[in-house]
Amino acid sequence: MQKNFKEPEGIIYNGGATLYAITAYVIGFLGLFNSSIIINALAALLLGHAMIIAAYLVHECSHNLVFKKIRLNTYLGRFLSWICGSSYGTFEDIQYKHFRHHVDNDDVVWFDYEAFFEENPKLFQLTKILEWFYIPAHEFIMHFIMTFSSFIIPQRKNQRSRNTAVIIIRFSLFAILMLLFPKVGVLYIFSYILLLTVLRFMDSIQHDYPYNLTLFSRDKAPRKGQYEWEQEHTFSNPHSFDIEAVNWLTLNFGFHNAHHHNMTIPWYRLPKKHRELFGESPENVVPFLSQLKIFHNNRVIRIYGNHDDNAPSGKNYLIAARKGETTGGNAASFLTSF
Repeated sequence: MQKNFKEPEGIIYNGGATLYAITAYVIGFLGLFNSSIIINALAALLLGHAMIIAAYLVHECSHNLVFKKIRLNTYLGRFLSWICGSSYGTFEDIQYKHFRHHVDNDDVVWFDYEAFFEENPKLFQLTKILEWFYIPAHEFIMHFIMTFSSFIIPQRKNQRSRNTAVIIIRFSLFAILMLLFPKVGVLYIFSYILLLTVLRFMDSIQHDYPYNLTLFSRDKAPRKGQYEWEQEHTFSNPHSFDIEAVNWLTLNFGFHNAHHHNMTIPWYRLPKKHRELFGESPENVVPFLSQLKIFHNNRVIRIYGNHDDNAPSGKNYLIAARKGETTGGNAASFLTSF
C-alpha cells in the first residue's frame, strides 16, 4: 500500500487524513441521531470538519499529490467529492478549473456573479441580509449552479445523464432523511454551512485579483508564466504561524504562497517550504485575528463590487490585510468548477 502513495510519508499524512475524513463523517452523522443535544452539537461539528478535510483532500487529489498514479488520485477525488457535496459535477472539471487558476495566474470562471446580481436586485438584497447573519447565501447560489451545472452551463450539457442521476440519488436520500428524521436533516445542513464558511474564509484573502470569464476560452492568459507577479498577489493566512499542528485543521491550506511556488508539494510539507522561501518572520502572513476582522467587517461588502481602482494591491494588500483593513474576495472556492 505504501508504494502507491506519492511519497513514503504519504501513507501517514494523506492516509491518516483520508481515514479521519471517512471515520469522522460516519461517527458525526450517526451522532446526529443521538437524543442528547450536546452530542448532537459535537457530532455536527465533527461532521462539518470531516467534510472540510475531505474538501482539502479533493484539492490534493486534483494536484495528484496523494498517489503516484493519476487514476488513483482521480478515484479518491471522486469518492471524497460525495462526502463534501461537490459530486454533482465531475472531479475532472474541478481539477481543470483549478489548474487554470494556477497556470493562468487568474481567477478563471464562467459565471459572472456581479452581472447576475445586477440583473436580480431583489435576490441581491436578500443575499446581503442573509450574509449579515453569517448565512453563506452567496455560496448557496454558487452551489445551486453546481448542482444543476449541466442544465445551466451550455458547455457541460453532455453531462446531463450523470448530473440527473446524482441529483436523484442525493435529493432522494436527503428527502427521506428530512421526512423521517427532520432534526438530523437540519443538523446536516448546519454541518454543510460550516464547510462552506470555512472554505470561503480561507479563500477570501489568498489573492487580490478579480475574476475573469475565460474558463472556456482558449486565448492566452495575459499573466501566464509571470511567477513574480503571482507571488506578489498571493497571500498566506495560516491559523497559527507558531503552532503548526493547528493548521492541520485545514490541511495547511493557509500556506498559500508556498503552494503557488510549487504546486507539487503536498500539504504536510508546505510550512517548511514557506519558511525556506520567506524565513521565520510572521510579517509575511496575515495574522488570524486580522483574518477574523476582515471576515466579520466585510461579510456584506465583499459580495459585490469588492475590486475597485482604489483597493490596495500586491505588497500594499498584504500590509492592509495584516491590519485587517482589506475587503477580501468571495465565491472563489476550488469546489465550484465554473
